[in-house]
Formats: sequence, structure tokens, C-alpha cells
Amino acid sequence: MTEPFQPGDPKKFEAALLRFDGENARDPNSDNGQPRELLYARHLEKWVLKLCPHAGEALRLAARCQHLCRWEIPRNSYPMTRPGYLKWRADLKKFHAQKAGEILRETGYDDETIRQVQDLNLKKNFPADAETRVLEDALCLVFLEFQFADLAAKTAEDKTINALQKSWQKMTEAARAEALKLNYSELEKSLLQRALSA
Repeated sequence: MTEPFQPGDPKKFEAALLRFDGENARDPNSDNGQPRELLYARHLEKWVLKLCPHAGEALRLAARCQHLCRWEIPRNSYPMTRPGYLKWRADLKKFHAQKAGEILRETGYDDETIRQVQDLNLKKNFPADAETRVLEDALCLVFLEFQFADLAAKTAEDKTINALQKSWQKMTEAARAEALKLNYSELEKSLLQRALSA
């Protein structure tokens, strides 16, 4: 039987998680009455631990800070074009990694752990690195479970299908199996079926 997870320094680990949650609790946007990014971090952590129950410390930390303070760089602060979107996404990853690094340093983490968390934030070694794959799988599953319905309601079908196909291509077989167990509306089922059969 595998030993339960034990962080290197439980007080330091808890302090970092509390700092991440404290930052995300400031999100002015809400979902179900809770700050959006705080809720997102919890969904992401849930999927990471479901896919990888024995995840190490760096992966657990990365799950809680992957979208840290995301609202501070809104999408509409960049041109509403494909290049503008890609630049926004790239800048967000750097922003999250930088903020995460600052908090981890302030809570006493060593440079190596900070580098590991930031590499995960930046998805630096995807798809070769196993932990980065787990994080990417979890991100895709959060999208399918909590964001797909909203996207399907607001977006042209071809764009939604394209987003589904891109997510599916990035996912491992284990994550795809989990995705197929989720509850979807009839519209979502139809879109997913079309995306996967194309």
C-alpha cells in the first residue's frame, strides 16, 4: 500500500496554499457565489488528484496556482484577433508563473521546487513530462465539466467543435475515459460526438 502524501514541510505547504487561495479569493468575478479563480483552482486540484492520487508536492502546488490572479490581465486588454489571443495566453502563463514564484519564495520554498512549479505553470516540457501531462489532462477535464456548456451556448458550432478537438488531441487515454463519463446536455453530446467523429 502506498503511503499517503506528506509534503516536505507541512506548515510551509499549507502556508503556500493559503496564500494562493487568498489571492484567488480576491477575484471580482464569481461562479455559483464563489470567486471564479478560487473555484477553478479547487476543480483543477480535484482532477489532478483523481488522475494522479500520489501527485508530488510541486504538482499539487501548481494545480492551486495555475490561473493565479487571472482576472488581472483581461482578454479585452489585447487585440480581439487570433494573434492577440495567443499573445494573451502566453503572457498569462508567464504572469501566473511569476506570481506563483514570488509567493513560494516568500513562504520559504527552495529554488528547485519553485522552478518545478513554474515549469508546470508554463507547461514547459509538455507532452514529454508525465506531471505536465497530468496537469494538461486536468485542465481539459475542468473545461469539459465546467466550461463546455457556456462555450456551446455562446459560440458558433464550428468553433466549439474545433476547441473540443484541440482539447481531445492533448489528452491521454485515461483522461479521455474520464471525459466520456461526464454528464452532458443533448447539445453538448451532439457537439462532442461530431468533434470526435470528424
